[in-house]
Amino acid sequence: MSRKSRAKPPSPFRRFNSSPEVIRLVVMMYVRFPLSLRNVEDLLFERGIDVCHETVRFWWNRFGPLFAADIRHQRVSRMKGFRHWRWHLDEVFVKINGETHYLWRAVDHEGEILESYVTKKRDKSAALRFFKKTLRRNGKAEKIVTDGLKSYPAAMKDLGVEERREMGRWLNNRAENSHLPFRRKERVMLRFRQMKSLQKFASVHANVHNHFNQDRHLVDRQTYKAARSAALAEWQNLAA
Repeated sequence: MSRKSRAKPPSPFRRFNSSPEVIRLVVMMYVRFPLSLRNVEDLLFERGIDVCHETVRFWWNRFGPLFAADIRHQRVSRMKGFRHWRWHLDEVFVKINGETHYLWRAVDHEGEILESYVTKKRDKSAALRFFKKTLRRNGKAEKIVTDGLKSYPAAMKDLGVEERREMGRWLNNRAENSHLPFRRKERVMLRFRQMKSLQKFASVHANVHNHFNQDRHLVDRQTYKAARSAALAEWQNLAA
């Protein structure tokens, strides 16, 4: 008796007049580069694509998390079984309506952003939630590099991973340098107005950055061009 084949899930692009290629291009331009909504609208117009800046906003909100989830799924599949991770943890101060919030970020030894998490406080409870989320979604790390914030050892002690902590001058430069692309985008966006929107954008931006980050300064030109072409080809197949 033949087994019935599973029905293919409906396309997320259905009921949209624009093609998936145009939608992917719009989301990539807005999330990946330090461009405003109107910058993207003007650049698309030069290519003969007439899209309103509010459509750019709607598309990145609708499809950005979908693309980010697809990228994360592919990455986790490739990294399964790899245990020699060295994590770098740090926090970014972000203003929301004049109030300081904290964007916790975990970066691995290769510069890929593992997790982004927004909180109102920078205490042990917030650090513990951040650690649990990072460990649940990315597995365990061999070493965890942090700064001198007291919340880190307190949370790690509760989780039983305090012996994996490392701290020292310049040891955490990897995490601090990884904040720069997000900071450039934050200035163009004129900051955020809600925690929810910050959390959403930070997660999407992190995965898109990972996808196109080719460590250009570490490889020759031909290797970089091949990796860049492969990343663009994979992007065109997201959510296909």
